[in-house]
Amino acid sequence: MRIDSISILNYRNLMDVNIGFSPKINCFIGSNGMGKTNLLDAVYYLSFCKSAVVVSDNANILHEAPFFMIKGSYCGDGGVADEISCGLKRGEKKQFKRNGKVYERLSDHIGSVPLVMVSPHDNELIAGGSEERRRFMDVVISQYDRGYLAALIRYNKALQQRNVLLRSGYEPDPEMASLIEEMMSAEAISIYEARRRFIEEITPVFSEFHSFITGGNESVSLRYRSHMGESDLAELLAATRADDLRLGYTSKGPHRDELVMQLDGYPIKKEGSQGQNKSYLVALKLAQFDFLRRKGGETPLLLLDDIFDKLDSGRVERIVSLVAGKDFGQIFITDVNREHIDCILEQVDGEYKLFEVSNGGVDIVKERC
Repeated sequence: MRIDSISILNYRNLMDVNIGFSPKINCFIGSNGMGKTNLLDAVYYLSFCKSAVVVSDNANILHEAPFFMIKGSYCGDGGVADEISCGLKRGEKKQFKRNGKVYERLSDHIGSVPLVMVSPHDNELIAGGSEERRRFMDVVISQYDRGYLAALIRYNKALQQRNVLLRSGYEPDPEMASLIEEMMSAEAISIYEARRRFIEEITPVFSEFHSFITGGNESVSLRYRSHMGESDLAELLAATRADDLRLGYTSKGPHRDELVMQLDGYPIKKEGSQGQNKSYLVALKLAQFDFLRRKGGETPLLLLDDIFDKLDSGRVERIVSLVAGKDFGQIFITDVNREHIDCILEQVDGEYKLFEVSNGGVDIVKERC
């Protein structure tokens, strides 16, 4: 999969941008706050129907503008062309289209344009709560398994219903509670199995990438922890119903799962330096890329936003040699340092484009076809 061109109107600080991309490597330089991350975020938005960094859709509209619009022209690995567009007017519902046809449900679009983004915000995977790590698993699996996304939506709906009962202040009707718990249990099985298989498959690839990036000086691991490994969820929920009533929320289930991240046998959250954390996250995202490429049938887009900060030159060189290889497709890289980018491009044997981003404008400054 590749994106050949993008048109952006009023997205964050990008007022009117129209650019064509290289099918291999695209680099963006510019000072902080000029719009480099916003450009990558617009590409991300076309894949996931939302921003990677801003929760509120309306907050993505340029100040004082009435709307934003993004349109991308894509080509699949098999040569099939697609046009994906989205638009949002202030106070209205956003609209997504594929080849001019409106999606009835945004979830139907997820996975159509596979994408992996590595950015400074990824540090929340390590520093944040367990919900960040569950979201990571959900985002990856949902891109190739539509059944998983549907099960997750149904589970969360039933979970919300159970929590409403628990917060009502009254003893829940046993039949109603049991019915909701059975619904949760049915969906939880497929969620648990998909997450378990994903972690089992991605871990050895993640370890290989990490070993290459770090020169083999550190060992890493991932471990999936879930209540589903204890017993049937419906039985667990029935057994904890009285306690959950006192708590006011559901204490067992996939919504409480954890992904344990370790470095040299210890939690990386407590032990890792900034450089070690960055290496860990880059390796994890590259393993995610490899996993999606093998599972989904399309080569994902790879977005690398300011990833070389906090890394020594050796690790930078090894990362560049990885992503510039034949196993990776179209790549987008941002950096504030022109010399840094030039050093990267010197190692690239193939096509590239170098853009400068300034005050929301984008200009091409160098290319090799």
